[in-house]
Amino acid sequence: MKYLKALLLALLMPLGIGISSCEELLLLSQDYEVELTEAEIIKGLKQALTHGTDTAVSILSVKDGYFADELVKILLPAEAQPIYDRIQSIPLIGDYVDETILAINRAAEDAATEAAPIFVDAVTEMTVEDGFDILHGSDTAATSYLRGKTFQNLFDAFQPKIETSLSKDLILGLSAEESYERLINTYNAASLNGWLFDEIETNSLSDHTTNRALQGLFLKVGDEEKLIRDDVSHRVTDILQRVFAEQDA
Repeated sequence: MKYLKALLLALLMPLGIGISSCEELLLLSQDYEVELTEAEIIKGLKQALTHGTDTAVSILSVKDGYFADELVKILLPAEAQPIYDRIQSIPLIGDYVDETILAINRAAEDAATEAAPIFVDAVTEMTVEDGFDILHGSDTAATSYLRGKTFQNLFDAFQPKIETSLSKDLILGLSAEESYERLINTYNAASLNGWLFDEIETNSLSDHTTNRALQGLFLKVGDEEKLIRDDVSHRVTDILQRVFAEQDA
């Protein structure tokens, strides 16, 4: 808006018609501004988050959405990390690792569509105070708000969807759970019941995949928020354009 004021001053001052001071001209220029209401600001920020979450879900819910993106690709849980130390010495285990990682990511891609309505419900809770903090915050302030307010609720709602996907036969007739169990059993068998090296006794696949899947979603939501803030072409509605023009001013 400050640029509009400056432009009006530059164009009208030389005319000098009925204008006695810069102050009067500034008041005249303000007639061209339409102040955003609190409701409009909140509406615009909710649209930004909704657009960002919808786009993130659409990116990650397709084949290779997780698997082919190194920033969000889901690897093995922490308890399985020792497998990498012995991957060369145990026959077939390398193939099982690759197969399991693919299956885990396919499960996350399969479940990702379930996140959209959960995100929409979370966005509706934004208050006016939240909205102004977000508008004048960092380039991922809205994403940070969403994560801070909703991560645990999202986790609780999203985990059953992940578990369902982990149990689906998505790769070569095996589910991700079956692939992971086969990997762990093969590794433990090679340990000779823990005599050569410690067995893996825990299975955090569900929690691990849910956490990493949500982290990937929030990463993509943050990317979309940055685009909306920085690139006018990504402000796909009139209210988005007006709200984030306030940020640009």
